Amino acid sequence: MLANFLIGLREGLEAALVVSILVAYLVRLGRRDLLRYVWLGVGIAAGVSLALGAILTLGPMGLSHTATEVIGGVLSLVAVGLITWMIFWMGKTARTLRSELEHRMDEAIAVGSSAVITMALIAVGREGLETTLFLWAGITSSGSTSVPVIGAVLGLAAAVILGIAFYRGAVRLNLRVFFQWTGVFLVIIAGGICAYAVGDLQEANVLPGLGHYAWDLTSILPPTSWYGATLQGIFNVPANPTVLQVIAWVVYVVPVMILFVRMSFSRPRPSTPAHPAGTPTPTQAAA
Repeated sequence: MLANFLIGLREGLEAALVVSILVAYLVRLGRRDLLRYVWLGVGIAAGVSLALGAILTLGPMGLSHTATEVIGGVLSLVAVGLITWMIFWMGKTARTLRSELEHRMDEAIAVGSSAVITMALIAVGREGLETTLFLWAGITSSGSTSVPVIGAVLGLAAAVILGIAFYRGAVRLNLRVFFQWTGVFLVIIAGGICAYAVGDLQEANVLPGLGHYAWDLTSILPPTSWYGATLQGIFNVPANPTVLQVIAWVVYVVPVMILFVRMSFSRPRPSTPAHPAGTPTPTQAAA
């Protein structure tokens, strides 16, 4: 539940920030007449995301067990790739997100209302599709539905509340720190989904090593117990992972975590002036 709450909170907050930036910019420009087009684009994006969730849930029904495992494993790997890209993308563009969105909105306004709808649809739809796929992978890997869904809904609800509070100026949050630490946890969660994907592909006989367990802690952490289910829900790793699942987890988490920490937690270097104090510029020297 905690993992899905974190996914819903982080992804939902990104979407809420995008919407709040677009709405605030139009209000500042005095173009409230275009707000309905922004909300129309947001509504379409939400509908497309829900449709994708329904396809992912209902689509594999009726297929063979092997086909279902292959689809689940492949889509889980796709989800890991998307969430990894999203983590690094947000780490690089968080500081310039507002200016980029406002620039794109200026271009959309110059084209017309349809461009405003499309711009909002793409900006929010990207977050929605990523959220749907990643939540689906997390829910599938946890082995249950109700508790992870509750966690995701609570996370999304908290994101909406925070987004409204940001827009009204009632809450101030260091977004850099927020995205730093949620990024760290998401790397760990993504590592568990990567390991789960490998397990699915092993069950479908696409990958070898099924039955060769690295360890078996089911007697200590039974999946039916609340603590066993909680740990598996957070890390998405079973109590008896295969050797290949452990290798996949380490191969993903270690390099990605190192790269993310180096990129996100390193302090930006202060910009040095082109001409140190007291040194005349070429123009001054010529004078």
